[in-house]
Amino acid sequence: MMKQPIHGEKINRILLKPRFKMELDNKSVEEILNSFKENLAKDKCKYCSKISGNHVFLDVPKEENHFWSPQLQVEILKGEKNKTIVKGIIGPKPQIWTFFMFLHFVIATIFVVFFVWFYTNWTLGKPYQLQKYMLIALPVLWILLYFFGQSGKRIAYDQMVELDNFLTETIYKKTIT
Repeated sequence: MMKQPIHGEKINRILLKPRFKMELDNKSVEEILNSFKENLAKDKCKYCSKISGNHVFLDVPKEENHFWSPQLQVEILKGEKNKTIVKGIIGPKPQIWTFFMFLHFVIATIFVVFFVWFYTNWTLGKPYQLQKYMLIALPVLWILLYFFGQSGKRIAYDQMVELDNFLTETIYKKTIT
């Protein structure tokens, strides 16, 4: 169960892919990237990862992986006045997210098609019962899809917290156990 939103932002309870941004005064981009490389290279580190430039991608271990398992995507940037900015998103893996967005797009497209069909039949005085019912059913389906995503987020919550803890431990150079 989601006890609290990731990084304490209330909007992250609603978002299917919680986002965060941290500004650090005493760390450089290179220091943070090196911390990730060191912690990920340790034998005790269980996370699958990829580092590309200033981006870090963390996945849960394969043996703990399931359909809703999250991925942590982190971008480390040089900010103003010697600050380093760490921006991140914790959410479903890109393949799952793309499929999920595809379903939203399909439902929206079908809704527009039925709306045009409804309006055309209505203005011509032809029967439009099917179109009317579909214009009611499709938004309901869209809402159900959203709640399906929220339930997946609840299922993955513990893994999201683990990834977030790993991020925090790495940035602040705490020992990974």
